[in-house]
Amino acid sequence: MVSTIISGRGVYKLSDVALKDYPEIADIQSKGHKFDVGSSAFKILKDIIYFEDKPKTDKDYVQILGLFQSARVRYWIAKDYLITPESFYKYKVFIPKSGGSGAIGEKESTVLIGEPVIGIPNEGATETFLSIGTFETEGEAKSALKYIKGKFARTMLGILKITQDNTRDKWKYVPLQDFTSNSDIDWSKSIPEIDQQLYRKYGLSKDEIDFIEEKVKAME
Repeated sequence: MVSTIISGRGVYKLSDVALKDYPEIADIQSKGHKFDVGSSAFKILKDIIYFEDKPKTDKDYVQILGLFQSARVRYWIAKDYLITPESFYKYKVFIPKSGGSGAIGEKESTVLIGEPVIGIPNEGATETFLSIGTFETEGEAKSALKYIKGKFARTMLGILKITQDNTRDKWKYVPLQDFTSNSDIDWSKSIPEIDQQLYRKYGLSKDEIDFIEEKVKAME
């Protein structure tokens, strides 16, 4: 299941080095959350440890995807200020942990998720986003992105996702695929064509396919 390759909440943390260099972080962050790379990180720690422009210092800097004033941005942070998961060094797909719409059928056509985006090696994200996969190649990440944007995967997500909350456990029933060139799915095809392959793979009936095509909104 796709849930097995989704990083849990809080996989990116601030390091002891960050707190040593900027002890005021402990007072700025919420009590008990001084090491968090939280959803409000760019708002409360901007120009302290997160920077819009890459600082011209001897430190090694990396980028973090997050939100600032409701817009997606990538800010710079010193690499030694972060504790990162394995996926940080690989390709992955970032997807908002909240957003999209609720249950299938609530509206005439449902999206279910916020817009996913590919993360490159040495790029992380705040707790605003889930991280999917630890991919060796950009091609695998692009295939995973197509799968996640497809109607089939989002329909399976909709079994458990009935609110805007998009947590790892909601992906429990979304089948995991082989995203390499050895896959039984031809990932070079368009998203609608990939969905048709998945409908055949899992033996969906015409009524089931018609339901999905009508109720789940396409993503580009």
